[in-house]
Order: sequence, then structure tokens, then C-alpha cells
Amino acid sequence: MITCYLKYIIDPYKAAEFEHYAKLWIPLVNRLGGTHHGYFLPHEGANNIALALFSFPTLADYENYRREMAADPECQDAFAYAEKTRCILSYERSFMRPVFE
Repeated sequence: MITCYLKYIIDPYKAAEFEHYAKLWIPLVNRLGGTHHGYFLPHEGANNIALALFSFPTLADYENYRREMAADPECQDAFAYAEKTRCILSYERSFMRPVFE
């Protein structure tokens, strides 16, 4: 299993717009073969950091998701929403290998 860890720098004055963006992506990732573990929005502490975690069985499955996502109209609409609202200032993407019991 591979887990994609996304760290977002968001505009704290557009947190509601970012939350809407997050809610768009959860079902999209799940529909395209991933397991979304949710978005984590600022509450206490830094007001401009948000996180997302989602997993795929293999890195090849993630790469297939990226190809499908690029051609999917709903995914493109979600990207356009973030671009239009400018709620995301930047992001970092890392891949992790989860360890369970």
C-alpha cells in the first residue's frame, strides 16, 4: 500500500472555499480506485496548513489514477474551482508506506 500525503498552504481567509474543494475530491479519489482518509483543516495553531491522506494498493495504481484524473471532467472541474478561488497557495506531495499493528 502507498499513501499520498498532501500538505497544503492555504489562504486562511478562504478556508471555506478550501473545505468545499476538499469535499469535491474525497468521492473522486474513491471513485477512481483510491481510499481517501480525509482532509485535515486548521483548528488550533497554524491557520494556513491543511493536510490530505489517501491510499492506493500500489504506486502503479496511483499512477493509473493520475492518468484517469487528467481526463475526468469532474476532476478538472475541481482543479478549476481551486484555481478560480485561489484558496490553495502551494502544496507538497509525498508518498508514505503505512505501518499498522
